[in-house]
Amino acid sequence: MAYVITEPCIGVKDKSCVTVCPVDCIHEGVVEQDGKTYDMLFINPDECIDCGLCEPECPVSAIFADTDLPAQYKHYIQLNADFYKNK
Repeated sequence: MAYVITEPCIGVKDKSCVTVCPVDCIHEGVVEQDGKTYDMLFINPDECIDCGLCEPECPVSAIFADTDLPAQYKHYIQLNADFYKNK
């Protein structure tokens, strides 16, 4: 399991979640996919230790455990992973 940042973060990029992450796996960036630009924060699924500290810190409720994602945000699992593929 990993945590995933979703649509409410786009354009907001409040970094409260970054400051509480004990493994520094949350980063700001841009992904262009399917004609849409995602300018937001991303969680590295390979580094996330599933501690959950980031979720309550998000002021726009954009962070979910990957097992608890609302249906409309399921594609953000792959989007977060894709951001780190070329890093």
